[in-house]
Amino acid sequence: MKALVLTEYKHFELQDLPRPKPGPSDVLVKVQAVGICGSDVHGMDGSSGRRIPPIVMGHEAAGIVVETGENVKNWHIGDRVTFDSTVYSLDDWFSRKGMYNLSDGREVLGVSTPDFRRQGAFAEFIVVPQHILYQIPDNVSYTQAALVEPVAVALHALSLTPIQVNDTAVVVGSGMIGLFIIQALKLAGCGSIIAVDLDDDRLALALKLGATVGLNAREKDITAEVQALTHGRGADVSFEVVGIAPAVKTAIDCVRKGATVTLVGNLSKSVEVSLQAIVTRQLRLQGSCAINGEYEAALALISSGKIDVEAILSAEVPLTEGASWFQRLYEKEKGLIKVVLKP
Repeated sequence: MKALVLTEYKHFELQDLPRPKPGPSDVLVKVQAVGICGSDVHGMDGSSGRRIPPIVMGHEAAGIVVETGENVKNWHIGDRVTFDSTVYSLDDWFSRKGMYNLSDGREVLGVSTPDFRRQGAFAEFIVVPQHILYQIPDNVSYTQAALVEPVAVALHALSLTPIQVNDTAVVVGSGMIGLFIIQALKLAGCGSIIAVDLDDDRLALALKLGATVGLNAREKDITAEVQALTHGRGADVSFEVVGIAPAVKTAIDCVRKGATVTLVGNLSKSVEVSLQAIVTRQLRLQGSCAINGEYEAALALISSGKIDVEAILSAEVPLTEGASWFQRLYEKEKGLIKVVLKP
């Protein structure tokens, strides 16, 4: 099969690799669409430590079942499927407690670390265990289904965050996940959704998708602006969707006392925060890791049109052009948010 391989940092090759064979409880999926995630772009230069070459990346994908293992039940050749990005054990303590995203020994498709290597979906075929599969609704395209994973990431962040009708929410970062969080916050009944970014075009898209205010952090004092919009109190909740120190600081500074700050971005390995600001204002600072059962809800929201995934789609291109599009994303080409490859 053809596969796009990160052979060394910042270098891709389209290679012929052996077609993988499914194990007894696995299925072989013929990939029809796969999205380039921001974590893949950041991983290609080695900075994240989670894409050690050689590796076939890609964890946001959809396709057709073409082969099943002998123990596979309820899945058949020809089924249209997407799948979770996390491969986890069913008998792990965390999985049994309903937290499979925190499962010991969990692996992520298309990721390689010193602890594991799991080939991803930038290829014609991929093997995945049957328990992470989800059926694609008939009215959802493969391209739309390839964007279910980031929608589910956004929904998981909301599931951890106490939100009440008419709350004010701040979303720091209007990239793909931030834009999905904004749409989900609108569905959750937030009265005011304040989008923060450094790019006016992304802020314009955020406003189109449900944000009530867009603030450019290069031009505005975000904390002062949010205070002015909230009777001097600050926002009820905030979401940090970048993963760098200035964005984390903004997410903390712009909320009211007793608020919840949910951290989704993890670009930096560590950031410095003000302990006194968190303790004396009794803030709840929490992380949101991946997905924990939100796939069905994400698929239903896309199918019903309540979540618009195509609004963030920048291009659909052949897998053979993957290396050049990775470079364009890495260089932060203006206007690019999401690129989907078609093997």
